[in-house]
Amino acid sequence: MNFSTLLFNVKGGVAEITINRPDANNSLDLACAKDLMDAAIRCDTAPEIRAAIITGSKNTFCPGGDLKSFYAHADQLTSHLKEVTTYLHAAISRFARGDAPVITAVNGVAAGAGFSLACVGDIIIAGESARFTSAYTGVGLSPDGALTYFLPRMVGVKRALELTLTNPVLSADKAMEWGIVAQVVADAELLFEARILASKLASGPTRAFGATKRLLHSGCTETLETQMELESRALACAADTKDAQSGIVAFINRHKPEFSGS
Repeated sequence: MNFSTLLFNVKGGVAEITINRPDANNSLDLACAKDLMDAAIRCDTAPEIRAAIITGSKNTFCPGGDLKSFYAHADQLTSHLKEVTTYLHAAISRFARGDAPVITAVNGVAAGAGFSLACVGDIIIAGESARFTSAYTGVGLSPDGALTYFLPRMVGVKRALELTLTNPVLSADKAMEWGIVAQVVADAELLFEARILASKLASGPTRAFGATKRLLHSGCTETLETQMELESRALACAADTKDAQSGIVAFINRHKPEFSGS
């Protein structure tokens, strides 16, 4: 699979996805949104991919939508943005609901849609120079990329309102303090640390990870009884996997389980 705006490689069960638009500072345009969707579909369907890392090339994660490309479509901007978000949202949905855990390794600026994309990570690791800002309302736009889904779940509605209405720039440390980022590391160590974590996750029970992700997303909106039923069904399905059977046997025999992702 060829990508015009991404670098994509798979090694040791980990897909590494790097936004690579150096001439546009890694901003997101229609082609990039399409590429992200294709990458997400591959991560969601290829059994050899058991974890994924999303990052940006050079010193920038993603500063948001490519406003120059939006300006070039000024005569049809409404329909153009609907097309861009159709692909972007398809990508985010598949990253969020797929079995493979997703790590976003945020280097430099994550603004606008870049902030949204950072938040899709099941685990977010930031370089010490990373910066986060909503930015949308600063140019008269409202958020996309599921920012209004993920952000209130991370920081609460009131703080999410503050972040999206006033557009403060959060340092990596402040983002961790507010519960957005799980870990802050030295910039030079960012990919190294992300790869270590991804490798660990890629050796885990992939289908159980996927079920857990989906349950946690639904838990904020379902009733208690509905959520418990979803848990019961997911648990029963997980028990029928080779990984669960291997894990139970390993626990009984007091040795480390070996998971295959099946």
